[in-house]
Amino acid sequence: DHRLGKGVVIARDSAGFIANHIGLYGVMHLMRALESGAFTIEEIDAMTGPAIGRPKSATFRTMDIAGLDVLAHVARDLSQRLEDPAARQLFELPGLVQRMIEQGLVGEKAGRGFYRREKGAGGTSEILTLDPAALTYRARQSPRLAALDAAKSIENPAERLKTLFLGKDRVGDFLRATLTPMLVYAARVAPAISFGIDDVDRAMRWGYGWELGPFEMWD
Repeated sequence: DHRLGKGVVIARDSAGFIANHIGLYGVMHLMRALESGAFTIEEIDAMTGPAIGRPKSATFRTMDIAGLDVLAHVARDLSQRLEDPAARQLFELPGLVQRMIEQGLVGEKAGRGFYRREKGAGGTSEILTLDPAALTYRARQSPRLAALDAAKSIENPAERLKTLFLGKDRVGDFLRATLTPMLVYAARVAPAISFGIDDVDRAMRWGYGWELGPFEMWD
């Protein structure tokens, strides 16, 4: 409480408890958005980081830090233990993640995942990005998303999220397609995994470093 600004959340005894259950559900939708080819890794990380009140590591850098093999274990547990067949299917590992694990691209501990640091002469280094189709690495590309640049001036994370979510552009389309299912799912499973929606919000803020929990996003 005093050092880290965090606390304890009492959860119901369910697969993945609160944060991993909801967090992994969101990740699965983001992975499918990447597999569609409509967005790059850099674009998705730009849209799912500080712009919407989440850590700088966003989605794919966070997965690299945690380890894709660990993510696979959590997803597999959810896909096997959840009672709802439709929900179990949603947590089946995307083909891309399976291929990455098979080739040892499990994240930072392996030196390569969605990103790889390439050491150059004189102690310099460059961050390379995975090409999902070829599973090779390419030069990092700066995302060009005007809505994100325009939203930087909005200090309140709730107002910033609302502005981006309702935007009639690629950012708005992406957030509506990927964030909406997660919010609906959180509302649907909250009674089974928590003792109240406040605990769901606390778990996501304290556990995943989000500035807004799912129900705060709803509001």
